[in-house]
Amino acid sequence: MSSVLRPAVSDQGTLTQGPYRPISSHLAIAPPVSVVIPAMNEAENLPYVFKTLPDWIHEVVLVDGNSTDDTVDVARALWPQVRVVAQRGKGKGDALITGFEACTGDIIVMVDADGSADGQEIVSYVSALVSGADFAKGSRFANGGGTSDMTPIRKLGNRVLCGLVNAKFGARYTDLCYGYNAFWRHCLDKIDLDCTGFEVETLMNIRVVKAGLKVQEIPSHEYLRIHGASNLRAVRDGLRVLRVILRERSNRRALRRRPRAVALDSGRGELT
Repeated sequence: MSSVLRPAVSDQGTLTQGPYRPISSHLAIAPPVSVVIPAMNEAENLPYVFKTLPDWIHEVVLVDGNSTDDTVDVARALWPQVRVVAQRGKGKGDALITGFEACTGDIIVMVDADGSADGQEIVSYVSALVSGADFAKGSRFANGGGTSDMTPIRKLGNRVLCGLVNAKFGARYTDLCYGYNAFWRHCLDKIDLDCTGFEVETLMNIRVVKAGLKVQEIPSHEYLRIHGASNLRAVRDGLRVLRVILRERSNRRALRRRPRAVALDSGRGELT
């Protein structure tokens, strides 16, 4: 990658502005970062979401799923430069695809609107990307990650489905159905997303492997939803994820031949 995460410091030891976005007094970043937040009736949660977003990001794209509360007004009050995009259809997958198309940044970060993700973790995702990864995949079960918001049946389902993807596609993922991810914009040309529901994360994880992209897992902690109830249904959405896995496996012509299987570097937590 030509864009790297590196210090941008003047002779006097102060951070220079130039083309770089300051992250700390010793670190700055060149690639613009877009954060996509799909939201429907999340007005109560957005203050918690926006509070953790770093101020060095390039843009926030909020995809409004026809909210009937003050989601859009709250977002604009919290982040005056927010780009609000109306969702065309229904479902999380449809919302994310809509948001990705609206992004102008070189790096795209997916963040849920329920307050379960910590925006301060974004620097870890971006660091992985500018260090050479194509796709930075959040994991609640990698060393250093965690979750406060998974029932036993969801944990079991995630483990079984994750094991199935690893076995069928040669991956070594520790988590599968998690919506906190980041990637270079060029990845969209290689994974060609075409689903509308919660299974979108699984589809992305499978297709980055099939495309031979370099993936690095990022330990992440998932917190409890702050307000409201999730639209996620463990059995219904688990079956949708399973159908995606079986469909992608059966489409053998889409599998890219690679000289070696995707393997996990346990020392770096990196899939190469």
